[in-house]
Amino acid sequence: MRRLIVLALCFLSPVAYATDGLVSRPTEVGPRSFSNAKKVMPRVYAGHERDIYCGCPYSGKTMDLDACGYVPRKQAARAARLEWEHVVPAWSIGHQRQCWQAKVDGRQGGRKHCTRTDPEFRRAEGDLVNLVPSVGEVNGDRSHFGFSVWQHRPEPIYGQCETVVDFKRRAVQPRAFVRGEIARIQLYMSQTYQMRLSRQDLRLFCAWARQHPVSDWERLRDRRIVALQGHGNRYVSEPGAVDERCG
Repeated sequence: MRRLIVLALCFLSPVAYATDGLVSRPTEVGPRSFSNAKKVMPRVYAGHERDIYCGCPYSGKTMDLDACGYVPRKQAARAARLEWEHVVPAWSIGHQRQCWQAKVDGRQGGRKHCTRTDPEFRRAEGDLVNLVPSVGEVNGDRSHFGFSVWQHRPEPIYGQCETVVDFKRRAVQPRAFVRGEIARIQLYMSQTYQMRLSRQDLRLFCAWARQHPVSDWERLRDRRIVALQGHGNRYVSEPGAVDERCG
């Protein structure tokens, strides 16, 4: 009897995943965990299999680096692999939350603790709006660095790829073609999950969102996300959303 009570308490524990309102089946509509979100993202990008940072095509989980002139910086094996990148990094989502700051066995809680204990973090971590395909090496180099612009023609570090990472600045300058898309995702995540944006970042993303209007692809991507998640990005679907936010 005592063993049955202990087992029941385990199932009722706040770290249990089954009661957090997330869906797990590919045919279900609703928010997902990150692991389940990655399983449906290929459906979002069907017919548009190109990574966001360099425009490299991919098939399955393999990048075609020769097709985009990508030259690995250091990690050839990781560069050849497709990875699903968080435009707003999991670190940025989590470090503003109590679960990330909490002490667990004498150490800071971090991402794993947030994934286990914070339903809102799990929703944000698996939000389809925030996930994009990336060359694995660029995803790793980007880490949780913020976005910025510091040169009109920066020296390439990945062959013909126009996105660069400055490790001293701890910043990423994305290629101009996707800056509007990145900005609208940043605005969405900030509003949806009450994430603070610095005044400088807000100005940058507002400028990018206006300089680079919503594309037909972004609209199609958003409609596909709505079909899978139940909601998409209002900064893509609502023409006045950016002006409302940015003034």
